[in-house]
Amino acid sequence: MSSQQSTQTMKPATAAKKLGVYLPATPAEFQEGVVTRAELNGLQADPPAWLRELRQNGPHPRPVVAAKLGVSIAGLARGGITEALTTEQIEALKQERPQWLEKERATQAEVRREAVRVKNLQKEKEEKQDRRTARD
Repeated sequence: MSSQQSTQTMKPATAAKKLGVYLPATPAEFQEGVVTRAELNGLQADPPAWLRELRQNGPHPRPVVAAKLGVSIAGLARGGITEALTTEQIEALKQERPQWLEKERATQAEVRREAVRVKNLQKEKEEKQDRRTARD
């Protein structure tokens, strides 16, 4: 008895998210079709010109914009950024350093510090528990 393996496919929106690109900026044939896992792997391994261009110059989706600015996606929204931005627009924001951006960067830095603190606390608790278990 032989089993057929079905080809895993995904919607263009999912593939765009995995590729880190803004779906409306992709070619029509990418937006209108389905993407197989093999095609996605091929795009990641050897990106075509359109994909390299989008990754370099944008427009970038909000998660990428947030990462490039060092803020959260919610921070972008609080700052009034709800649309995709190009690399040029992101660089302009970095140069302008608007007050909302500075505030959101500080907030994001505090969130990261707190995450590290909590992780270290958890690690200490686990180590204490391991020492207790070893003694018993």
